Amino acid sequence: MPRRAFRVAYDGRPYHGFQRQPDVTTVEGELFGALRRLDVFAGEKPPGYAAAGRTDAGVSARAQTVALDAPEWLTPYALNGELPDPIQVWAHADAPDDFHATHDANWREYRYFWHVPEGSEGTERRAESNATREQAPDADDDCAERALSRLAGEHDFHNLTPDDANTVRTLDASLEREGDFLVVTVGASGFCRELVRRVVSLVQEVAETGEFDRIETVLGDDPVDGPDGVPPADPYPLVLHDVDYDDLDFAVDEDAAERARATFRSLHDDRLALARVAGHLAEF
Repeated sequence: MPRRAFRVAYDGRPYHGFQRQPDVTTVEGELFGALRRLDVFAGEKPPGYAAAGRTDAGVSARAQTVALDAPEWLTPYALNGELPDPIQVWAHADAPDDFHATHDANWREYRYFWHVPEGSEGTERRAESNATREQAPDADDDCAERALSRLAGEHDFHNLTPDDANTVRTLDASLEREGDFLVVTVGASGFCRELVRRVVSLVQEVAETGEFDRIETVLGDDPVDGPDGVPPADPYPLVLHDVDYDDLDFAVDEDAAERARATFRSLHDDRLALARVAGHLAEF
């Protein structure tokens, strides 16, 4: 069978991460279940299978990419018929026989949607909920941008990941305000574990406190761990936005894509209603 690559979007909140794990529900586990029900493979995993990345529990994706040896009739729309609504396949591409979705990715981009309305008390509420931080004023957009700019480029991020090796990375990073959100975009050829979430956490801390020396300490040679370490930011606002490959031409399955859009629009509306209810409960 030819090797084929598929673009997968998913809401990460219901899942214990992307990678298969025993006794818990994961995105990869659901994908494998769908492929088995379609008789695409039998056994532990599909021939030639690999994924672009392993997102943490709660992290979502717009363009996670998986590749496997698959029959030509296996379309994104056919896959979606066997998948739960939070997981939607929307495009596919023919790939070389030796294509590997992990190793052949030359760029990955994440986006973090940091809810911080201008002039609100949102950061004060965050500080109150985090016992390791003192009460802080609202985050400053300019401070956040300066902090993120300092973290861009090549650094040894050993204090921003639980990994013990291969911690030198080159990051491209930018920040843009979109209404009530600061959107943090971080791109690289590859990432250490939890690196994006800890980068965001450090930017949030500096934006709230204005203590830029903290960045120099974290980027220094000495270990910064324990209560002085940088915890990962919440996973739910993080999205694997894009994965780029040379010479791979993805074709959007319009029926599958429209189903995916309708599914996520419905999810968006449901969560707006839940947010409004929570806001109403807080009005006393």
